[in-house]
Amino acid sequence: MLKNDQLESWDRENFFHPSTHLADFARGDAPSRVITGGQGCHIEDREGNRLLDAFAGLYCVNVGYGRQEIAEAIAEQARELAYYHAYVGHGTETSITLAKMILDRAPAHMSKVYFGLGGSDANETNVKLIWYYNNILGRPEKKKIISRWRGYHGSGLITGSLTGLELFHKKFDLPMAQIVHTEAPYYFRRADISQSEAQFVAHCVAELEALIEREGADTIAAFIGEPVLGTGGLVPPPAGYWAAIQEVLERHDILLVADEVVTGFGRLGTMFGSEHYGMKPDLITIAKGLTSAYAPLSGSIVGEKMWKVLEQGTDENGPIGHGWTYSAHPIGAAAGVANLKLIDELDLVTKAGKTGAYLGKVMAEAVGDHAHVGDVRGEGMLCAVECVADKESRTFFEASEKVGPRLAAALLEQGVIARAMPQGDILGFAPPFCLTEAEADEIAGKTAKAVKSVLG
Repeated sequence: MLKNDQLESWDRENFFHPSTHLADFARGDAPSRVITGGQGCHIEDREGNRLLDAFAGLYCVNVGYGRQEIAEAIAEQARELAYYHAYVGHGTETSITLAKMILDRAPAHMSKVYFGLGGSDANETNVKLIWYYNNILGRPEKKKIISRWRGYHGSGLITGSLTGLELFHKKFDLPMAQIVHTEAPYYFRRADISQSEAQFVAHCVAELEALIEREGADTIAAFIGEPVLGTGGLVPPPAGYWAAIQEVLERHDILLVADEVVTGFGRLGTMFGSEHYGMKPDLITIAKGLTSAYAPLSGSIVGEKMWKVLEQGTDENGPIGHGWTYSAHPIGAAAGVANLKLIDELDLVTKAGKTGAYLGKVMAEAVGDHAHVGDVRGEGMLCAVECVADKESRTFFEASEKVGPRLAAALLEQGVIARAMPQGDILGFAPPFCLTEAEADEIAGKTAKAVKSVLG
């Protein structure tokens, strides 16, 4: 097939790709894939390959590809008003409408929405607001943020520090001093394999209490966590985890930030993960599912308790000194309004819960008994398959064997995109909510073939 081969040269010579082995790519030792179209749960590349995207881009194209309703809303907004800022009380019809739609869906105690562009900048906003809040309350020493190992909260300076994955720290001089980490609620990887789930939850709580004791509760401002660990392994928390953690935080007057970039707007079969797990956060981070990635947009949803203090701060100090040029960008807001309407009209939150449960069931049936599959887990439209060298002793493969990437490559050869998650041999699945049961069967069946081809 004849192609514009100059495009690949331009790609390797000019484009700095994120999360990429830069030297391999520049040398031509890693593939260059140009995506040209998409419909439903499938994308197409420049080679003419049609691929079932079982990771919805980066768990973000929740309504599926090719939704003309959202494309038309974006085009109409661009024609009418492509941009105006949100500073000093300015707004647009779409940004105001979207803020109202978000709060109509959020937990009842949430008060206002601040808009950004991506999850990383939303979490940067959250940390600034937390520091501002404690300064207004006369607690300048109460500034540390507790995150969790294996959590993912972005890749900026503060947000990369919050992230608890080695790749995002190594050689970047991270994490920064204000960020401390505690145990991840990752039951499959518990150090003491004899622990029950309840005992492991008690262990996580004890680790948190010990950290607070070491650092001093009067120095700790907030705790941030994803309702379900995302990039760190797609790990639902053990039963009772969030209730136990929140009791500790309330006792020590530590704010809770729910990072719902992945779980917000339906991925767990509920509108928010906070609702799913009975969390009562002071801040909620939103992004991916807000627009299904049809346009960049993120948000920080601020709870009523914090909002009253922010108002007090501006009475005492004048306008709040925080803002982005593209905050509440009208094109992103138009995409968000159209996306949330579509989620409602197609009942995609319910569908995500039902089809996600089906995907988990058929995946467990397809690979759960394999000698090298240690765990099949998930919640809603999230599913993970974790492989081990020895199942009985729960011995992990050496990282140098690259089992996870090899499994993802074997699956890609069959036309299915999954993600090799970092720090483990974990295949991750997070399809669009419009996934059919037939497509779930295809994912599970081809995963079984990939596991057999790589691991025997």
